[in-house]
Amino acid sequence: MRHYRWSDDDRYFGPFTYARERNYRTFTVIFTAGESEHPGNRLRISLLSHTLILSLPQMIPGHRVWVDTSRHSWASARGGYWDESEKQYGFSLVEGTLHLRFGEQTHDSDTDKSKCIFLPWRQWRFVGHRLYALDGKLFAQLPHRARFNSPQYAAQELLIKGCPTQSFEFDDFDGERITATTKIEEREWAFGEGKFKWLSLFRRNKVRRSLDLRFSAETGKRKGSWKGGTLGHGIDMLPGELHEDAFRRYCAEHGMTFVGTSDASVLA
Repeated sequence: MRHYRWSDDDRYFGPFTYARERNYRTFTVIFTAGESEHPGNRLRISLLSHTLILSLPQMIPGHRVWVDTSRHSWASARGGYWDESEKQYGFSLVEGTLHLRFGEQTHDSDTDKSKCIFLPWRQWRFVGHRLYALDGKLFAQLPHRARFNSPQYAAQELLIKGCPTQSFEFDDFDGERITATTKIEEREWAFGEGKFKWLSLFRRNKVRRSLDLRFSAETGKRKGSWKGGTLGHGIDMLPGELHEDAFRRYCAEHGMTFVGTSDASVLA
């Protein structure tokens, strides 16, 4: 009997795989037919954070297409190969988006048999982007939905460049001394799109305050490899945190040694 892996915390009971992912919430019913890479048939049912996968006998084959390479000088003796993909039938509702599956899943927009439908009564619309000074006070409210090359976009770029930043030095996991430049941003979303904007009257807005990080060199355990490290990203800030508190926490969580404030800091 074949078991299908779904998460790092799978449990197997006869033909069933059960998994619970607290940070993954969906309503899904999908039948899948695979070939040699993922052979067999299976039925996956997910409700909120619970997922159950039933292993089934091969009732429906997966999708196979012969690719003829005989005209190429590098072709093998077979003159081609089988391009295989799964067939899926069903739906998945995740974060206000309905994903439909009705055949071959080739991951090619020209041949993939799937459709994505955004449900406006389940969407969050972006309503605000703010920048903050070093003391946590509002520095600027950015123009909403500024079009590229418009006067509003130019004004937005000036505000972003002028926002106060703080720079810190830290030693990466391998001892390399690197500088991180930080900036506090806040984004806000209201519930409901289009004709359903009125739903925001009954649901609190989502607000995410983040610390934008820009590094002077690649950091992370993947640096130097083909995957590469990171040169920048953002992290969620906890209530009451400012630049240094949030960045110290980041260092502690990622095996980095906080050194101190850099001379490159731009003070407000």
